[in-house]
Amino acid sequence: MKDQLNSDPTTDMGSRFRQGASGSGSDGDFGFAFNDSNFSDRLLRIEIMGVPSECHPDGEDYTGISDWDHHRKRRREDIKKEIVLDLSLCPEEQILNGNQPDMDDGAGCENQDAEAEAVAMAEETHSGDEDENRNESSWSMDCSMVLRVKTLHISSPILAAKSPFFYKLFSNGMRESEQRHVTLRINASEEDALLELLNFMYSNTLSVTTAPALLDVLMAADKFEVASCMRYCSWLLHNLPMTPESALLYLDLPSSVLMGEAVQPLTDAAKQYLTARYKDVTKFQEEVMALPLAGIQAILASDDLQIASEDAVYDFVLKWARARYPKLEDRREVLGSHLAQYIRFPYMTCRKLKKVLTCNDFDQDVASKLVLEALFYKADAPYRQRSLAAEESATSNRRFVERAYKYRPVKVVEFELPRQQCVVYLDLKREECVNLFPSGRVYSQAFHLGGQGFFLSAHCNMDQQSSFHCLGLFLGMQEKGSASFTVDYEFAARLKPTEEFACKYKGNYTFTGGKAVGYRNLFAVPWTSFMAEDSIYFINGILHLRAELTIRLCS
Repeated sequence: MKDQLNSDPTTDMGSRFRQGASGSGSDGDFGFAFNDSNFSDRLLRIEIMGVPSECHPDGEDYTGISDWDHHRKRRREDIKKEIVLDLSLCPEEQILNGNQPDMDDGAGCENQDAEAEAVAMAEETHSGDEDENRNESSWSMDCSMVLRVKTLHISSPILAAKSPFFYKLFSNGMRESEQRHVTLRINASEEDALLELLNFMYSNTLSVTTAPALLDVLMAADKFEVASCMRYCSWLLHNLPMTPESALLYLDLPSSVLMGEAVQPLTDAAKQYLTARYKDVTKFQEEVMALPLAGIQAILASDDLQIASEDAVYDFVLKWARARYPKLEDRREVLGSHLAQYIRFPYMTCRKLKKVLTCNDFDQDVASKLVLEALFYKADAPYRQRSLAAEESATSNRRFVERAYKYRPVKVVEFELPRQQCVVYLDLKREECVNLFPSGRVYSQAFHLGGQGFFLSAHCNMDQQSSFHCLGLFLGMQEKGSASFTVDYEFAARLKPTEEFACKYKGNYTFTGGKAVGYRNLFAVPWTSFMAEDSIYFINGILHLRAELTIRLCS
């Protein structure tokens, strides 16, 4: 125990409960000594503050996550009021509050020692009588009063070993650290959680099992810097059934450094739950539109969204922001500071990027920066794009990492003269082609020529003459308007060993809305030959396809 006290508690505690699989850790079980005068060197006096019913008519009982969340948000306002009151006291009158343990409390006392400022609101209380003689009007200002007082026998070495808060309190070398009595002041709603926390610091176990109770203990552990208990609560909560409500609550926990480290596995699990549940945004559109910012960020960070394209992601984000933040200045702040980083602008079409530049929802400087970055990425060489994606793979926004879009991204080069023409590049990974067998198909994002939308689709189908599976490539026109287009088209693919594009099929077709044309066996080989390990069609695991379209006649 002596060695533990001599070490740096903030780093020493980080090594405990690493696995989080049990409450025992490497510490001994001192549960037998909890509140036992034979194994204690101090008295802990807990003043339990109440809130009269006229201040908060709703009761304190809460059994569900939603009740706990409402109660927690209301408690934040109470804590702010308590801090103001405690700051008005001089050192000889201070009581350890626990809400802001590292706060400078010398605002009204000029002679406070610098070392005392590092110790939060700490002072021994001899009998408690002096508290009754304090100015009661100060407490009536925030409708608080002492409901009851509890006194516990505590061991300062045990508490100091588990908590930097108590370590500083008992080892600061000041007069109060030598006194036998210490007073804590807490809200009545925190009483059960504090007692659970103190018992945990002795026994490394908790008796509570419900999510609201565990969250209360977690918050108390954060106040008093008991990292081992925070990790244990996080682990227990992680093992409870997750719901959208609880997942959002875990993402909304306070963002202190200690809290963030301790609950990281829990918040990660909450994000994974939300991304898995709302993988198909269109299927749960009403639910997703009702999610708060933290939930939207978790979903947008996923690579596995089942969404048509990044254009659709952008449209969804705008729709959510406009519904959630009707004021333009608020919407611009949220989009620019919190959501733009999760939209993967480099994978949006150039047509949509042009709309970003004229979108009033984004600050113009922000929009210009995002669009320029996306265009530079599109113009980069493939090896440079892969390098940027690799660099971004470990970050939360992953703006250069391609999602698993329903419609595959394409690169398009457009020409207006001497005739309207475009060259479209579609890359498919080997695993994407594997998933096409035996009758699957994959569609490209739309691209435009002559004001009309077109798309490519790759199919695994049966060769009608030879009766074997093969790869087909088709060109289709979206259903829009009544115009018809006569288009010359050419399909090509890169082949080994030259890695140059080789023409595989040429034709022309008069398109009307919803029509498609193509070739059922693009490479004139069976599927097994196409997918073989030594296939000449895959270069570093990628099938490179090209379609060249030229408008011959439109009407």
